[in-house]
This record gives sequence, structure tokens and C-alpha cells, in this order.
Amino acid sequence: MNDPLSFLGFSTTPLELISFVLSIVTVLLNIRRIHWAWLFAIVSSATYGIVFFESRLYGDAGLQGVFIVASIWGWYEWLRGKGEDERPLVVTHLDRAGWSWSLVGWALGFVLLSWFLHAWTDTDVPHMDGFLTAGSLLGTLLAARKKVENWHVWIAVDILYVGLYVYKGLHLTAVLYAVFVVMAALGLRSWARAAREGAR
Repeated sequence: MNDPLSFLGFSTTPLELISFVLSIVTVLLNIRRIHWAWLFAIVSSATYGIVFFESRLYGDAGLQGVFIVASIWGWYEWLRGKGEDERPLVVTHLDRAGWSWSLVGWALGFVLLSWFLHAWTDTDVPHMDGFLTAGSLLGTLLAARKKVENWHVWIAVDILYVGLYVYKGLHLTAVLYAVFVVMAALGLRSWARAAREGAR
């Protein structure tokens, strides 16, 4: 069922191809701040979890489970709003403290995940996997709170993911993440404008 196939000149599998399409739809909806993005994120995370596990990218595979939980929370946040009066979330920027806590969280996540992956799995890329897993989690949490800076995180993470996936032979996914870099730049521009306008 998941036998190798060729797509656009790349060797892939049906599951990786399905995950590819779902991920593109997720980011497109996210750029436009449409809450259905979270549903597609849940499904694409589930399918990519299998793809990454089979490639021994255990940090990324485990991250997909966290993504599913975070996506449920993000969907709830976007629909429910914030505060006792449940006002809709609007797009905002991180303040200095928010930036500091985000970077500290990323660094701490990197150290813990790298140690875990090195000690308890047979992955051959524990440090890169840990660093990008922690960064991806941060990007998801910032997106759930409608922070413009989620796109800064995604641009940095996606660029590095391209190299990692080429190394692991996931060439279609590498192309996907190269596309994500461009989409994240578009998302940054769109959300920065929305923050200036106080938009949802």
C-alpha cells in the first residue's frame, strides 16, 4: 500500500505524498488565518508521524503527536478567543519578554530532546532533530496565540529542515519545506499587516 512511487521526478511513497498535500493546504489556510488550518494540521501530523518514524526521525515523529495536541488547542484558541468575555484573538507581536522566553524555551527543548534522542533512540541526527523539533513546537505555540513571530521561527526551521530531509532521502518533503520557506515569508508579510490593522 505504501510502495515507492515517482512524483515530479522524486522517489516517494503514497503516504509521504498525501502528507505533502495536506501540509501545503495547512499553511495556505494558516496564512489566511482560517481556523480549518488546524484540522488539516492534525491529519497531516498523523500521516507525517508515520513517515518520519519509518525514516528514524524519532524527534520529528514524536513531535507530530505534540502537534496534534497543540493543533486541537490552537483550533480552540482561534475559535474561543481570550479572556472572560471570549474576545477573538487578534494578530499581535511578541514583546521583549515574550521573545526572551521563546528563545530560552527553544534552547531548553533542544538540550532535552537532543539528550533523549541520543540516549534512547538509534537516530543518526539527534542534535539537528532535537533542535528542529523544539523550534517547530515553538512555532506551533506562537501560531496558536496568533503571534507574528511564529513565521520568523518557521523560516529558520524550514530552511534547516530542507537540508535534513535531503540527507535522510525524503526528497519530496525537502521540496515541501523549501516551498514552506517561501510560504512562511508570505505569511510573515500577511500577519505583520494584520497586526498593524488589529485584525483577527
